[in-house]
Amino acid sequence: MLASLKVLLDSVVDYAGLFPPAKLTMAEAIANYAKHMSDRYNWMLGRFILPASRVLEFEEILAKLALTDEKAQRWSLSIILSQDWQLELEQVKLLQERGRIAIASLEFPPLPPTEIEKILPHLPNSVEAFCEIPFNADLPAYLTILKNSPIAAKIRTGGITPEAFPSTNQLSKYIFAFADAQLPFKATAGLHHLLPGKYRLTYEADSQLATMHGFLNVILLAGFIYTQKITQQQALSLLQEISINFFQIQPDSITWQQQQLSILDIEKSRQFFRSFGSCSFQEPIADITHIGRQDGY
Repeated sequence: MLASLKVLLDSVVDYAGLFPPAKLTMAEAIANYAKHMSDRYNWMLGRFILPASRVLEFEEILAKLALTDEKAQRWSLSIILSQDWQLELEQVKLLQERGRIAIASLEFPPLPPTEIEKILPHLPNSVEAFCEIPFNADLPAYLTILKNSPIAAKIRTGGITPEAFPSTNQLSKYIFAFADAQLPFKATAGLHHLLPGKYRLTYEADSQLATMHGFLNVILLAGFIYTQKITQQQALSLLQEISINFFQIQPDSITWQQQQLSILDIEKSRQFFRSFGSCSFQEPIADITHIGRQDGY
């Protein structure tokens, strides 16, 4: 694997096997994550996404599976909080203090900007936090609060209905706004494939088809925007680029059209684009390996 791609995709997939469309049982999701940790592409694997309401179930299943390895016992977890975040946060803090779980990040649901201010005194030290911003929200109001806080942004890039996917205009607008505010962000849902295209929304045989965004396009767009190397019109074109042939991936750089990201650019931009949540780790890997066989990456 070329160094540029490894930097671009390092720890980029947060595993959300508990969530639709996979919606696995806790035992299945834990077993999958344990397997992926020893896969050839484990360097792409990020955090295990876990609802706060299921933390105790997670601990119980983990113990039953006898995963005694220290790394398995203290996986990098991202805890999904609900609207009842205050109570859940206190419960999670207690578990963390007991040394039973290692929390890497917290993900808050869509909340009014005024509610986000109430979160700040409750955030644990050394834990990354994200707050979801809907695409129909008052974005400037959110940016005013978040850009002066330790909380990063989270956007939803898909789902199990066509309406859940933002347009290229919406997506590029938000990423430009985040970069202008120097606000890191993560994405969740819908980024199962390397490049955009029409894919089934669920794993049912008769599932509806919809156009999904490509995770390569989104991550590179974040890099080009963060390093101020792309215009708004070019951003829309990049999000719609469906052929890998228009990307030149070299060991020390990645180029699209005339825009190039060096390894240093990519490293810096990955502090801006943090990760994306996916209920499947196999699908992103399958696309990477298929392209790699074709092009020698």
